[in-house]
Amino acid sequence: MYNKHRCHSGRMHDHFGRGAGKFSRHFGETFGHHKRAMFNQIFRKVPANIKETENNFIIELFAPALLKENLKVVTKDDVLTISYQPKEDADSSKKYSRREYSNGTFERAFSLNGKILVENISARYADGILEVTLPKNPETNIPEKSILVD
Repeated sequence: MYNKHRCHSGRMHDHFGRGAGKFSRHFGETFGHHKRAMFNQIFRKVPANIKETENNFIIELFAPALLKENLKVVTKDDVLTISYQPKEDADSSKKYSRREYSNGTFERAFSLNGKILVENISARYADGILEVTLPKNPETNIPEKSILVD
């Protein structure tokens, strides 16, 4: 379920609810839109694919031409946050006649809902894709079971 809503500041924000596809049934995505509005920072939206294997969830974040050392992947309070903060804006001195992309600051946050073995999370950045592997917690990722209806 995808919707837009207004926060306390009156700004429109994207928000994905719990019914938004298979991924959100396992763990949902959160957006710190109130924090962004509060500090008046402009974050760019980077697209993410989330796939599921038997043992892992894998987040693939499309963010080309980044410096790996400026990427930050952290977990706290059962939330995975992926962010990028360039050390300096090398493009600020350049004059563009047209600009359709930039490598500016971004942040994405994903609620893990107890479904992940946090101590075994790994991340790799190559060819413009940040791949974060989230090993499933076998105790909380119980397979679906069909119930016979009499």
